[in-house]
Amino acid sequence: MLRKVLGVAVLAGAVMLTTDGAASAADGPTGAPTAADTAAIGQVTGGAATLGRLATTKFPGSHAAAAAAQQAADPRTQVPVYEPTAAFVAGKSDVPAALAYVAVPARTGDGTAATVWAERQGAAWTVVNVASGDYERQYGQAAAGGYLLHEPQVNAWYAVHGDVVTVLDGSVTGLAAGTKVSLQDYRTALHGRYADKLPGSAYDREGAGGGYGGRERAVPAADPGDGPALPIALGGVLVLMAGAAVVPRLRRR
Repeated sequence: MLRKVLGVAVLAGAVMLTTDGAASAADGPTGAPTAADTAAIGQVTGGAATLGRLATTKFPGSHAAAAAAQQAADPRTQVPVYEPTAAFVAGKSDVPAALAYVAVPARTGDGTAATVWAERQGAAWTVVNVASGDYERQYGQAAAGGYLLHEPQVNAWYAVHGDVVTVLDGSVTGLAAGTKVSLQDYRTALHGRYADKLPGSAYDREGAGGGYGGRERAVPAADPGDGPALPIALGGVLVLMAGAAVVPRLRRR
């Protein structure tokens, strides 16, 4: 039922936007990590505090702790994850996405695959989550040569190469992996899904979906074997919250 609800506003039948120009390859994402950022991320994700957090992290269904602690992070592998912005969805900007976080593959103390999320907060980088699985690493490899785009409201993942958006995992939207669409058509689909739920909309003002709290995130329990957690559906609509991106993502544990 959820798949049908979310599939209503896919590319076919979406209303075209009226903008000053089509989104193009010249308008890449913002916030790409610099060399200094990469070094800082390596320090914070490979530091003692993060390793201590990994040592005590337990995911539902994970196996019993091994005899020797196996916690580790691999700061050499950093996967920038971008998310569409409200301005892009509304047709007010041709910049398609902004950096949301940088993912670093890791292991918990019992050897379970995990991912450390580092987020830029002011001038510093901070570990904001330890998530189950290594989905970002896998999708990042699949997006080789392009950048990794996550649509958190429906948990869809894409690789963007210039003006071409390739679906990596979009089952909830009804688009099969490998499907290619233009960047402009993708924005049209986003507009159909979220234009009436952006910051400042009636949906926002009425506090639909449980209210809005900047970049605060819900933290649902999730079985790591089921993949990233999906947003909660209330009354047939997604829980959407206002923020720098269209909606803050829900963290998977």
